[in-house]
Amino acid sequence: MKLLHIDASILGAGSVSRELSKLVVQRLTAGTQAVVIYRDLVAENLPHLTVASLPSAHPASALAGPLSADGREVRDASDRMLDEFIAADTVVLGVPMYNFTVPSQLKAWIDRLAVPGKTFRYGANGPEGLMAGKRVVVALARGGFYGPATAAASAEHAESYLRAVLGFLGITPEFVLAEGLATGEHTKAQALAAARDAVAQIAA
Repeated sequence: MKLLHIDASILGAGSVSRELSKLVVQRLTAGTQAVVIYRDLVAENLPHLTVASLPSAHPASALAGPLSADGREVRDASDRMLDEFIAADTVVLGVPMYNFTVPSQLKAWIDRLAVPGKTFRYGANGPEGLMAGKRVVVALARGGFYGPATAAASAEHAESYLRAVLGFLGITPEFVLAEGLATGEHTKAQALAAARDAVAQIAA
């Protein structure tokens, strides 16, 4: 198995999503000969998407024209990220919810994956995801409560976004959720315990 492990929290060792994504990777790789590639998107310091930073396979990348040495380095990194994602059998994402959505670092990474002809295509019946069969497990951490029955449900744009964009690529993601983390130490402890239990129940 080839596993790609992605973290996007800015909190380092204090991050709940990083802790949970690590536990998910340990759960999925225990007793296997898995090849794991780890990427810390905060350390990667990805630039926002431009035509120059698009992967080479994207039709719009040619609009950038000739690239400088620095520009070539950025594009090479984008090519690597796309290739790593396509090659992975399983992807584990550590995702905090910031300001009602995913971190901009994660959005910049995802923008490099949505490449027509590579991860999706347009056919007679509309868009078709080409990544069906790829397993994606998301460890999602939220400070408040944003479930369907809560007053803040309409402000939740992290889980819903990931379901939509990964679904567009043909993937049905699995989620391990820890929420209410900023509403008190007791609630946080309960949320962490429940999330760790959920990780232990993930099918390996």
